[in-house]
Parts: sequence; C-alpha cells; structure tokens
Amino acid sequence: MLFTSLQINRPKTQDNPLSLSLNRVLAEDVVAEVDLPRFNRSAVDGYAVKAEATVGATQFEPKKFKLTDRSVLDAKHAKRVWTGNALPRGADAVVMLEDTKEVEAEVEAWAPVTPGENISKRGEDIRKGSTAVEAGTRLRPQQLGLIAALGFDRVCIFELPKIAILATGNELVALGNRLQKNQVFDANRLVLASLCRELGVEPIDLGIAEDSVAEIATKLRIGLQRADAIITSGGTSVGASDVVPDAVNNVGKPGVIVHGVAMRPAMPTALAVVKEKPILILPGNPVAAMIGFEVFARPLIFRMLGLRQAEPRFEVQARMNRGIATSLGRRNFVRVNVFRKDRGLFAEPISARGSSMISTMTRANGYVVGPESIEGLEEGESVTVQLFDFVKVAD
Repeated sequence: MLFTSLQINRPKTQDNPLSLSLNRVLAEDVVAEVDLPRFNRSAVDGYAVKAEATVGATQFEPKKFKLTDRSVLDAKHAKRVWTGNALPRGADAVVMLEDTKEVEAEVEAWAPVTPGENISKRGEDIRKGSTAVEAGTRLRPQQLGLIAALGFDRVCIFELPKIAILATGNELVALGNRLQKNQVFDANRLVLASLCRELGVEPIDLGIAEDSVAEIATKLRIGLQRADAIITSGGTSVGASDVVPDAVNNVGKPGVIVHGVAMRPAMPTALAVVKEKPILILPGNPVAAMIGFEVFARPLIFRMLGLRQAEPRFEVQARMNRGIATSLGRRNFVRVNVFRKDRGLFAEPISARGSSMISTMTRANGYVVGPESIEGLEEGESVTVQLFDFVKVAD
C-alpha cells in the first residue's frame, strides 16, 4: 500500500483517566508495580487446610478439622474462606464448600486436595516489574480491568488523529435541504465520518464543494490546517468535472502520487501527499467510496492511531452458493452475504451493476477478494470472507 512509505508522525500523547480510556490506544507500557495477586488467596468458597491432612478423605470416611479464625494454620485445623480471601499461613490448599460439612465446631472434608489446589498464588497472574499491557494496544474492557487491578487510575494514551472529510460535486445537496432537478443527497460525508469514528478517529466536516478547482483547493487548505489527513469523495474520474486531483496539485507538493488503482470498485481512487499529510481521493459512488476507505484508509488510520499492529477484520471460510464473474486484471472486491446452513457457511454474492447501489452494502455482511488473475468465482468454491457484520442463520 502506497501510504506504508509515508512517514507518519508519532501521535501526541495525553494523560487520561482510566475510566475514560475505553478504545483509546495506550502510548506507554503499563508496568506492574505489585504482584497480582498480591497474596496467596482462595479461588473458591471453602476451607483452607494443609493438603497432606486430607489424604484418603471420602464421604464415608471424612477427615475432620477443628474450625479456627487464626492467621496461622496447622494440620489439625481449617479456616473458612471465601473466594478472594487471603490464605492463612501454613495452608496450601482449599477444600471446596460443596465437599464439606460443618458439624458444631468442626468441619468434615469429603474429598482430598493436593498442594496448590483451589488457590491463586501470589504473582501467578502478573509479576511485579513485568509489562502488563504494551504500548500500542487499543484499550478494551479486559485491559482496563487488568490496569485497574494493578492500582492505576490514569494512563498515557495517544491523542485522537483528526481526519477532514470533503464531498465534491455540483449535484450534491446537504441533508435537510430540498432537492432540485438532477440533484442527490450527499451520503458520503456521513458514511466516511462514521467509518472514521468506528475506528476511533475524530472526523472534521469540510462540507460540500462544487466542481471548482478554486473552491476545492480552498477547502483543502482549511483541512490541512485543522486535520492530520484528508479524505475526499467525488471528482476523481476522467470527466471534465473531475477536478479534485488538479485542486490537490494546486495546494502543495508533491501532490497526487497515484491516480487510478487496478481494483473494482474504486478504480478512480487517487493517493496524494501535501505538506507531509496524506490525502485520499475516493470516488463519488457510495460503494466505491466505502471499498476505497476499506483498502486504503483503514490501514492508514491504524498507523495514525499509534497501534502496534493493524486490526484485521474477522475472517471465515465459506463456499460460494453461486458463481459470479469478475474482471481480469483487476482486484475485485465482491460483496457477499454469508449465512450458516446445515452446519456450513455459504457466501451469496450480492449482484449489482456499478458501485452506486448503496443498498448492496446493507444486504452484505462481508466481502471476498477476487485476485487479478481470475475471471470469476465458481459455485462451490471455497473463499475467505472478510466480515463487517454478523453471520445470519438461514431459515
């Protein structure tokens, strides 16, 4: 991918409350300052004992122990503990509550335990001085829980990158306005901004620009001042009104580096760099814009977020339930609906002419990449599907 050679500046960092850091990217390693657990503790509800004293215990010949509340235990005594309680010194196992019976001041153990059974040892989860969570990790609930268990209430995270979104075209009308003849509502700004937010990026709305080099260039300059990257839609084919590449080249150097990619949809996609900031010029057709975003913007955003590695989509293997033609010499992104039937997964291609039918993306839950070297996907062929929605069960 072209943008892999672009030098992305390391995002700025900020100190942030742990409670407000969900889905943010960690900027510094979290190193444990304590052992976790901090002490030997019970993993179940039951009775702390010396394991050797339970050898041979059965329900018919139980081993009996005197109950105690002391912090030190010998082989004749047992102490009741709940899950998470510290073990008394001298205890090396816990008999589960359901394997015991209290009788006055004694407890009967009906099952033997071995040393270490039903206990969590100090430091077996995380050792003091070890890295608990690495920098570049997106903080999910499980990472937040681990960091909280170590006693940290704040973390150092990367600031959110900003991506400016611009739609171009004389025919576009913003939502909330009335359509005139031969006009269409602008959906791409909303879609692209939503895709950015989904990945954890802050979008900046540059609005709609008419097919004018001067007007587009003005908005691009604003975007370069306010954002870390720009994504445009429309005006990137070969028609007289497709002036976005010219506008980009007027704004700064090196300008457009690639114009046209051997893929379908989104073939007119252009890639540019101005003032060391990437500009992704996507087609105006909604599906092409979304596929172009998938192929080029997602990996770029992952780098801008400071992630250690990209977050690939979940993949499944499925069989094509019918064949579909693809274009030789182009990488084809075939929208499919994956469904489960008779314990197998099947991929149904979503037929569409061109890339303007946005409903095909709502009827699909993934896509298959058809290589440039083939002319179609055959019925029954095993394919790898990149999922962007859940798999349904067939009626």
